[in-house]
Amino acid sequence: MTILPALPRRAGVGFKPEHFDAIVASHPDLGFFEIHAENYMGAGGPPHRRLAAIRADHALSIHGVGLSIGHPGPLDAGHLDRLAALVDRYEPESFSEHLAWSSHGGHLADLLPLPLTEATLAIVIDHVDAVQSRLKRRMLLENPSTYVRFSESTIPETEFLGAVIAATGCGLLLDVANVMVSAVNHGFDPRAYVAALPLAHVGEIHLAGRFETVDAAGLPLFVDAHDRPVPDDVWALYAEVIARIGPTPTLIEWDADLPPFKGLLAEARRAEAILASHREARHVAA
Repeated sequence: MTILPALPRRAGVGFKPEHFDAIVASHPDLGFFEIHAENYMGAGGPPHRRLAAIRADHALSIHGVGLSIGHPGPLDAGHLDRLAALVDRYEPESFSEHLAWSSHGGHLADLLPLPLTEATLAIVIDHVDAVQSRLKRRMLLENPSTYVRFSESTIPETEFLGAVIAATGCGLLLDVANVMVSAVNHGFDPRAYVAALPLAHVGEIHLAGRFETVDAAGLPLFVDAHDRPVPDDVWALYAEVIARIGPTPTLIEWDADLPPFKGLLAEARRAEAILASHREARHVAA
């Protein structure tokens, strides 16, 4: 396994084809772009022409949504081969996936929660090891947003992530928006959750918008929607995280109901301001 050059400790955004012309015209000063791996597993065509143009000028993060790391069966060898080909082609500074499962006789259109048990832990460790061996690089594993929990879970999620990281040498993708979603849905303290994570291993942070509703009992229910600006409570928790661990590559996730590119860029600039303030504070302290 190779630990490659890291992403710049700046803000980045997800690359969407709808924004390609605006990006080419404006040459934005961004830390990096991120793509979903599964959108680029074809051999060629317009998607790769656009991505090659973006990659020529920017750092790149590849984010997978289809490996089904937590599925009890073997990893899909064909999917992993296609992923390896994509990684070899673009040599991204970062690759990440989710602590979730998303397949059962085929790929499902969702990232589903896991029973956090010793048996599941062994499966996830084996799968992360297999991915890193195949890609020949360290990967990041993302904390999930969840809406249900398994009664048979015996390991707190923060400990589960820490155990995977300790066993495999992978890193953590800290999705601050997911922390807030799960905290409201399950009634835990998001700051205590963050404090219990292996923060020294955070290689990237995600921020995103959410949909807020209520469940059948009238209790608040948050949905990780990626279709609107980052809410204030996520910004506040993010600032606390950066104060603890220092400037860290930060992605603005916005995947549906896309704004004009300048709207996405405005969110990235807000993250840049937080990163810059803590970069300056650490410089003064030094």
